[in-house]
Amino acid sequence: MNRIHDTFSSLKKKGKKAFIPYIMAGDPSLDATKQFVLDIEAAGADIVELGVPFSDPLADGPTIQRAAERSMNSGTTLKKVLGLIREIRRVSDIPLILMTYYNPVFKLGIEPFIKKAVSAGVDGVIIPDLIPDEAEEFIKPARMYGLDTIFLLAPTSTPERINRVVKSSTGFLYYVSITGITGSKLSIEKSMKDTLHSIRGITRTPVAVGFGISTPEEASVMAKLADGVIVGSAIVKLIAQGKSIKNYVKSLRKAI
Repeated sequence: MNRIHDTFSSLKKKGKKAFIPYIMAGDPSLDATKQFVLDIEAAGADIVELGVPFSDPLADGPTIQRAAERSMNSGTTLKKVLGLIREIRRVSDIPLILMTYYNPVFKLGIEPFIKKAVSAGVDGVIIPDLIPDEAEEFIKPARMYGLDTIFLLAPTSTPERINRVVKSSTGFLYYVSITGITGSKLSIEKSMKDTLHSIRGITRTPVAVGFGISTPEEASVMAKLADGVIVGSAIVKLIAQGKSIKNYVKSLRKAI
């Protein structure tokens, strides 16, 4: 049992849904990211997803791609992000998730990465280009050290794929609300509702929805369908513009 499990359990008892903002670590700097995390927590976030910059972010749209470029240009690395999380842990217990691609993990080494992540205070990881079918080498040590593995489902996922992802995921399931990249326009269709209903019919693991959610109205609708709502590109865009994110985050929290 870790912070992610405890958070969803506590929210469920209160009849509330989880709000999970995403920001790119190191954009515009690691010091700024630390303050963003604390501001987001103060504004009502339940879990924070931290992106690790990578040169070929296949699942990300232009907004997050540009954030990754700015982060890498400022010298951000996976090791430095883990150092940042150690600093955050001195002042905050909010659940933290790393969203990274497999290459930086593989380069560091699977078990060394997992041990370093858990030691730093990471609660879970999302690796978009690591599919459950090929993830046993990662899942086994992650279970051993207590690191949640969060895999993706989409509107196109078959029943077989849903079962596979459910078995491989801990913490929560990440439902991608669109068949596209982050920051794409959201379209709430009957197929999405049906798929979410099917997923929740076979597992007690919470389901959080992300991709394409940018307004309080969209967040409110998604909160009625899932256990959590993830918002990324819209927040990253405000950061890129040098604008305050506090009021926007508060509006999403209120809607959810």
